[in-house]
Amino acid sequence: MSMLPGVYAAKKKNGSLYYRASLTYRAKHISLGSFDTMETAHSAYQLAGRILEDAAIGITDYHEDSVLLFEKWVSLINYRDNGIYFPNPIYIRPTFFYYYFSPSLFFIFDKDDLFYYATRKISCRGGHYFVADYGMQVNIMNRYGIKNYAVLNKDYRFINGNTHDFRYENIEILNIYNGVSSFYRKGKIYYKTKIHIKGNYTVGVYDTDIKAAVAYNKAIDLLKKAGVKKAYTPNYMEGMSPAAYADLYASIKISPKITNYLSE
Repeated sequence: MSMLPGVYAAKKKNGSLYYRASLTYRAKHISLGSFDTMETAHSAYQLAGRILEDAAIGITDYHEDSVLLFEKWVSLINYRDNGIYFPNPIYIRPTFFYYYFSPSLFFIFDKDDLFYYATRKISCRGGHYFVADYGMQVNIMNRYGIKNYAVLNKDYRFINGNTHDFRYENIEILNIYNGVSSFYRKGKIYYKTKIHIKGNYTVGVYDTDIKAAVAYNKAIDLLKKAGVKKAYTPNYMEGMSPAAYADLYASIKISPKITNYLSE
C-alpha cells in the first residue's frame, strides 16, 4: 500500500500497524504524532502545513477535535513566527514567553527561564504545577522563592494580580523565613513566629524578621531536646556571622507556651 504524503507506517509490539506523520519545514524535520489510520495522519500533515504557511492561524484557533495535539499546535506556531522550535508549548516574545496549557490558560515567564522550561515539561497534579528535574518532582513555585506551605497575599503576592505571571519583577516575597509571618500594629511592622507541634504554637512576636527566624530555630532545638521527632526545616540567615547568630540566639526569648509544652 502506497503511503499518503507525510505519512509512514510503523508496527506496534503486537504486530499491528499504526501511522506516523511528519513534515520538513525550513530544513527541520518535525514529528507530528502517531495515529490509528493513514487518513488521520495525512490530515495532521495537511493541517500542520496550513499552520506553518498561514500567519492568520493563531493559538486561540485551536479546537479540541483537532487531529493535532495542542502542544504541537503551539510549537508549530512559535516556529513559524519566531524561527525556533520547542517540543514544549512555548511561544516567545522579546523579553518573556508564554507556556501554554490550553488556549486560555498559560503562564508567563522571563526570557531568562526559557532554557529551563524548554527542556522540562510542566505537569499539574492536585492544582500544583511541577517539573521533573533530575528524577525529582519540583514545584515550580519553589523556583521563585515561594515555599510549599506559603499563603498567597500573606507570604507572597503577584504584584499585578495575575497569579499565572511568574516574571521575577511580578513576584514579591513577603515572608522569607520558615514559621515567620509579618503584620502591622499601629503603623509598625512586626513579625510573629509560629511552630507546628500538635497544632500551631506561637513562639513569640519580634521587631525584626531575623529575630523571628532565629526564634524559630531556637524553638526547633528546644523541641528536639524534649524528644519531639518532627523534621523541621531551620532558617538560614545569609551573611550573619556565627558569633552574631550565637549572641542573638542566646538573647531571644521564647513564649511560655513552648516551654510549658515541653514540661507537659
